[in-house]
This record gives sequence, C-alpha cells and structure tokens, in this order.
Amino acid sequence: MPRDKLTGSEKKILRELIFPETFDHIINETKLSYGEIRNDLIQLMNHGYIQVCKSDSKQSGIYFDSDNVQYFSFKATKTGLKRIQNDTV
Repeated sequence: MPRDKLTGSEKKILRELIFPETFDHIINETKLSYGEIRNDLIQLMNHGYIQVCKSDSKQSGIYFDSDNVQYFSFKATKTGLKRIQNDTV
C-alpha cells in the first residue's frame, strides 16, 4: 500500500528508476550509501513504487535476494511513476 510521505533519499532513488537501472547506477547517480539505498529500495518495493528486474535480462517477477541487491536492476511501477509526477507538481 502506498504511503503518504517519501524520504528525500527515497525520492532521489525513485527519480532514477524511470527506466530499469542497476544498483551500481543508483549508487553513482544518488551518491547515497550502500545501506541507505538497500533499505530505501526495500521500502519502495514494499509500498509498490518499484519492481525488481534481473540485471542481465531486465525481466520482472523474479526471486529477490535482499542480501545481494547488487545483482539486480530496479524500475518504477505505474504507481511509482505517478508518485514522481505528483511530487514534482
């Protein structure tokens, strides 16, 4: 279930995920720490704002290993894209 407020770091990450992006891309673009990104990605997934893709195939609906986030790509869901749009208005 989507929540009302996103943290600043969650907004930064979500804005990067209009297209599928690797964990390394997120680190390089946001300049956030590994742990902060990992925690925010999990929160964004739990609230339906992003989905996980396998890094090599970009397909969704796979088993996600939260201990090895560097092996996955992420992209915003329809709900996440709407959230980005609503936050910039």
